[in-house]
Amino acid sequence: MGLFSSRLSPGQMAPLCRQLATSYDAGIPVLQSLELVGRGAPSRKVRLMLRRMHTAIRNGATLSDAARAESDLLPEFFVEVLAAGEVGGRLDVMLQDLARYYEDEQVMRRSIISSMVYPAFQLAAAWFLGSFALGIVTRMHERGFSIGLYFKQYALFQAASMFTLFVLFWVMVALARVGVFQYVTGFIKDYIWPIRPITRRYALARFFRGMALLIGAGLNMTECMKRSAALTMNPLMERDLLKGLPVVMNGGSLVEAFEKSRTLSDVGRQMLLVGEQSGNLEASLQKVADWHFDEARAATRVALTVMGVLILLILAALVGFILVMFYSRLYSGILPE
Repeated sequence: MGLFSSRLSPGQMAPLCRQLATSYDAGIPVLQSLELVGRGAPSRKVRLMLRRMHTAIRNGATLSDAARAESDLLPEFFVEVLAAGEVGGRLDVMLQDLARYYEDEQVMRRSIISSMVYPAFQLAAAWFLGSFALGIVTRMHERGFSIGLYFKQYALFQAASMFTLFVLFWVMVALARVGVFQYVTGFIKDYIWPIRPITRRYALARFFRGMALLIGAGLNMTECMKRSAALTMNPLMERDLLKGLPVVMNGGSLVEAFEKSRTLSDVGRQMLLVGEQSGNLEASLQKVADWHFDEARAATRVALTVMGVLILLILAALVGFILVMFYSRLYSGILPE
């Protein structure tokens, strides 16, 4: 999202969902709600999108169909949950939950960005000061060394480096926009620590939250499983979760369906068992969804801590290398051969 995607960011989706949910709860028809929200939207892109959705619904499309037509702007998760809300007759609940989901995601992104400010500053300082010091150390004993000339060469080197970084960044943005990186990011999400536990916990939280809402909406269990598995946004996890679909179709329980699943956590299995035995499956699923969201936040904090430690180790190694280079050059120039 943002620069690397044409889709709306969580910061744009959160107020959009909240405004739609508030309007719908107030009894305002969907068409009028889209019109009201569109008028107050700060982004021209959002205003045009809502206008197109308004026109599509007026011409006979459902809200989910109109949203699906804007899939280049609207996240897939939003479209799937919206469609489930319409099918189950709980569009008001789904809109409120979408608003909470994107608000939580926005809070999480802000905390990650704020946590990355200090490590980013450290890396920038390591690059500029480290490259400057290494240049000084390697050239200080050269004949005709001039500090003024070195400053000029260093400035040209940094300008070339920043230009190269700028070009690489926009090449990456262009490749991401056309979907080239989706396989790379998919591999990282599925296999690389510490990203893997974060993305899997968020995916499970979406799965259980979707199951809770769809079951509460009155959908049959097979439809709940299909739509909830799609909400993970992870093909490998979705395929694993849907392996238990035949069991449910033949009258089996969710506990039996997910017995051999490698995706579900132990807590998820236990809460499914409690929910089915107590007859309050919706509440149990919502609780385990909240638990996975908390676990995802904790995993994010761990990842940021590990990243901070790695950056400090890199800085320590760089400082040590500079010191070794400096004293070796110093003593090689002082001591007789």
